[in-house]
Amino acid sequence: MLYYIKRDYKEIINKEPSPKSFGGGKICFMGKNILILATTGGFLDKFEMENVRILQSMGYKVHYASNTYDMHYLFDEKEVTEKGVQLHHVDIARSPYMLQNNWKAFQQLIEIVDTYHIQAIHCHTPVGGVLGRLVGRYYKKRKLRVIYTAHGFHFFKGAPLINNSIYHAVEKLLAPYTDVLVVINQEDYQSARRMRLKRGGKVYKIPGVGLDTEKFKPLSQEEREKKRKELGIGTEDFFLVSVGELNENKNQEVVLKALLRMRWRRKKLKNIRYGICGDGFYENRIREDIRRWHLKDTAIMYGYCRNVQEILGCADASVFPSKREGLGMAGLESLAMGVPVLASDNRGTREYMRHGENGYVYSWNDVGGFCEGIERLRDRTAEEKVQMKQKCIDSVESFQCKYTNAIMREVYENIDRKLR
Repeated sequence: MLYYIKRDYKEIINKEPSPKSFGGGKICFMGKNILILATTGGFLDKFEMENVRILQSMGYKVHYASNTYDMHYLFDEKEVTEKGVQLHHVDIARSPYMLQNNWKAFQQLIEIVDTYHIQAIHCHTPVGGVLGRLVGRYYKKRKLRVIYTAHGFHFFKGAPLINNSIYHAVEKLLAPYTDVLVVINQEDYQSARRMRLKRGGKVYKIPGVGLDTEKFKPLSQEEREKKRKELGIGTEDFFLVSVGELNENKNQEVVLKALLRMRWRRKKLKNIRYGICGDGFYENRIREDIRRWHLKDTAIMYGYCRNVQEILGCADASVFPSKREGLGMAGLESLAMGVPVLASDNRGTREYMRHGENGYVYSWNDVGGFCEGIERLRDRTAEEKVQMKQKCIDSVESFQCKYTNAIMREVYENIDRKLR
């Protein structure tokens, strides 16, 4: 399989642009134009608006290309365009094995770069990172600049062999067409530093996409009680919350298994409620687990939540059991609201989790560990709750937007100088 992927990529890499690809016979939009590329439609609105504001302050017209039919994150297209962003649909697929879709997306990206005189591409998501850098290679004579933000490499310590062979090989293949490689955790930073980037290329580590501590801050006692009442959560209930897409990686199933084991041991789950925020391919599977394990009085599925900060803020603890994370904004957002986290141990959560201080950390498949963590968080004294709340807030101070923005401004300014 690796042979076929590398073969197809090399066909693209070795292909030279036709004369009309440099603007011949087409309308060119002069000025400073940058393209942000990702697979899903709502990625920009959820993660990239701070970068949009930085670029616009530098005089750039920001374009955003994604598969607008893949609405993994809800967003208002009209609201985004009113903020000055020009949207483009491309048939990019999340799976790297959907070569027909991604080949078409590659051609569409060439059309966008050509028509709008794009001078730099900032690409995100694994397939976006591949296609964006292939486009950069295609336009090497124009010196199109390429930034790739890796929100967690798919090759890492403990990853499946196929990940550590295919994804690592593709990253090495594309590194020479990368001007800037941005990563969000220390393990990925060490891997990135070993990559041979384009001459003059540079690796940056940022503290995630930026934590909005104005949006995610502790609720007042009055706000907390009001929201719990709206959700039907009793004052004596211990309320756990998970936030994230319902899929295999996010691993909500281990929490349900922990609750099931606790019920077997104690005959009942004393005042424990588990709220699941999110949607995805595993929704029906999780619903079936809840039904089959007779947890319908304990587990509540809220679906996709726009007001997730209100639900997080009234929780007693959040659960973040992902098998892998580049960083994990849901964990950071919970801590910023003073809510301790019961997390799995991975390269992302290691950036901010401190076992016994701002929550507890266990292996992603340790059902017994998650049982223990739930009980330890539930059985805290009032004084311990106050102390842990402050430690939660303190532990995410360095992940605030202002720190990410400062680094990203430096990245963009360096690229801007190279374009002059």
